[in-house]
Amino acid sequence: MIDRYGRDIYYLRLSVTELCNLRCRYCMPAEGVCKLRHDEMLTEDEIIRAVRAAASLGMYKVRITGGEPLVKPNILSICRRVAEVDGVTETVMTTNATRLAALARPLREAGIGRVNISLDTLNAEKYAFMTRGGTLADATNGIEAALEAGFEKVKINAVLIGGFNDDEIPALSALTLRWPVDMRFIELMPMPGDTLFGEQAYIPVSRVLEILPEAVPAAVHDGVARMYRLPGGLGNIGLISPLSNHFCGNCNRLRLTADGHLKPCLHSREEICIRGMNEEQMAEAIRQAAFLKPQQHDPLSRSARSHAARPMNQIGG
Repeated sequence: MIDRYGRDIYYLRLSVTELCNLRCRYCMPAEGVCKLRHDEMLTEDEIIRAVRAAASLGMYKVRITGGEPLVKPNILSICRRVAEVDGVTETVMTTNATRLAALARPLREAGIGRVNISLDTLNAEKYAFMTRGGTLADATNGIEAALEAGFEKVKINAVLIGGFNDDEIPALSALTLRWPVDMRFIELMPMPGDTLFGEQAYIPVSRVLEILPEAVPAAVHDGVARMYRLPGGLGNIGLISPLSNHFCGNCNRLRLTADGHLKPCLHSREEICIRGMNEEQMAEAIRQAAFLKPQQHDPLSRSARSHAARPMNQIGG
């Protein structure tokens, strides 16, 4: 499916819940979110209907997200059914990994090929602070379980926050020496309602290369990430720059929220509700969403905030 600007839109980011067992400060309010009623959420059958509609238009990659997808009671059924949709060749997941120790192997058996794991710090106290009560060991145990389960790829994502974890760039990058994982640094985005971070928090991912001059370009491609490698690395280091060097020209995705709204662009207010539609109607809405994708989002900075109109947990990470 080609949009107005010649981009191939083949990637659906599918949020299955707004809920999460953590309360990360850049993602969720401290009190969490009000649980939606069942009639305000996409049902499992509607989720699969939407994936079938997307696949009928040539979208072949589906990322299952939240909130935290592993708090969803029927997550294994959803994953299995998504992976079985004709035309879907990549079924992947983003998770905080705190429930992954018990679920890694069942997820792999259900058809999840790769996992991205959110991990912003290797310091237990800082992890508890940023997540408002999470336990670092739960996440690292989840990473080890994912590696043991035999996923095709395990990636670790860290939101780079000046004054919080920029001093941990060497330690986080060294995970690629310890494990066959990709360690990806993502610039902090100024999302709606986020007033917790000062100017010093918004640093470019180029800081990683300043601190790691030994990192060299890697001969691999990873979508929006620019890839590097440490000498002796088992995996790569990725730099994702939504602020300092946006990648809108290569954007290949649509987002579907847990309450059934298609978002053509993460940083736009534009949404199309597909809840209650049949598969043909969903396919038409997906075509419309692709048509509405902007050429690029407005510039983002500490003072120029995203127009997304929702916090990240309500959009899908």
